[in-house]
Amino acid sequence: MAKSKLSYSCRACGALSPKWSGQCADCGEWNTLEESLAAPTANKKAPRFDGYAGKSVITSIENVSLEEEPRVSSGLGELDRALGGGLVPGSVTLIGGDPGIGKSTLLLQCLAAISNDYPTLYVTGEESLQQVTLRARRLGLPAKNLRLLTETSVEAITAHAQKDQPQIMVVDSIQTVYTDQLQSAPGSVAQVRESAAHLVRFAKQTNIAMFVVGHVTKEGALAGPRVLEHMVDTVLYFEGDTNSRYRVIRAIKNRFGAVNELGVFVMEETGLKGVKNPSALFLSRHDEPVAGSVIMVTREGSRPLLVEAQALVTGSHGSYPRRVTLGLEQNRLNMLLAVLQRHAGVTMHDQDVFINIVGGVRISETAADLPVLLAAVSSFRDITLDNKLAVFGEIGLSGEVRPVTNGQERLTEAQKHGITRAIVPFANKPRSTIKGLEVIAVKRLTDALEHL
Repeated sequence: MAKSKLSYSCRACGALSPKWSGQCADCGEWNTLEESLAAPTANKKAPRFDGYAGKSVITSIENVSLEEEPRVSSGLGELDRALGGGLVPGSVTLIGGDPGIGKSTLLLQCLAAISNDYPTLYVTGEESLQQVTLRARRLGLPAKNLRLLTETSVEAITAHAQKDQPQIMVVDSIQTVYTDQLQSAPGSVAQVRESAAHLVRFAKQTNIAMFVVGHVTKEGALAGPRVLEHMVDTVLYFEGDTNSRYRVIRAIKNRFGAVNELGVFVMEETGLKGVKNPSALFLSRHDEPVAGSVIMVTREGSRPLLVEAQALVTGSHGSYPRRVTLGLEQNRLNMLLAVLQRHAGVTMHDQDVFINIVGGVRISETAADLPVLLAAVSSFRDITLDNKLAVFGEIGLSGEVRPVTNGQERLTEAQKHGITRAIVPFANKPRSTIKGLEVIAVKRLTDALEHL
């Protein structure tokens, strides 16, 4: 097969060049030329290429079939939750995470669990067949029908898969795969982009549910071009500390389900096990009420979670007081402290404020505003709070407590875990009473502070 012609495109201006040079001739930027495949010239005799989504035919929306294809369970309930209910045939899922977080272990467990019901294929470019087999035996997986392939050429991978015809396939990892049409080394921007495009095209045409493992940078983002996340159907991030037993898998993008869905796992000797009640992991359950600790009800995807927010406010000995947050955006904390000073008269300009979300959970929604401020005031004034009190609500710049979504579900989840009192926004006050739960609805921040 004749090799395709290569060209070099500039990242800054998009100009094309037939050969590489250190400086772009159009915009003058240095080291911006990247290897890419040259666009083929039009040829009337050449066969038409069917794109990712099928043949290029104009169809009325009324004639489109809406029959939903049945999903395939991955064998792991928490992974199915993050995927939106299971695997969709023809979908491509990109999963990334820190080294040693458990990506390969999770996918090996997934294929081993369903290998008796569906033909599977595990393609590894980083480990040998012996290493994968030893891991499966160490975990005690029923991997009798699991088939393995060690290969890094994307053309060879698709050729083997075309012959073997699996329904679920794993490629570990995209940074080790290369295409023969490019001359650059595996892991480069051009190789990652073209190899991923080749695999996505193959999965769509053969209706294979495919997992692709991706490396991450030191900042925690997926390595490679941003277009990699646009090409795939689902992007999952594996979060957690490698020194901790708990792992969290979060859906950042999902064309077949809700984003920000959360799956919680615990690492054991036999691999990753799903946690059906993650709220129990994130609550310290102090024997006695302590200052600076508040239970908040957050929501990840379609799942409400009870998480403990801890605050420590102590006198500052430097010129600039410290504002440290773990699991919360620091700029959000600075804004909340300004609202607290302006509308509640509580000044912390000479205090160091430390905020920690227990369990390593990362909170991005605004429902954490009110519990964070109550925890800070509790620590500052040394006021102990009831360990059966739950709080949620957004704080506005004028000191009002704004409502959040799915307030009724949050209160129901709190009542299931033994919460007896809840401070919520006035607009989230339930229409009917919840047995065993006293709901305190507040309109302003000062109203909530009065209940401390």
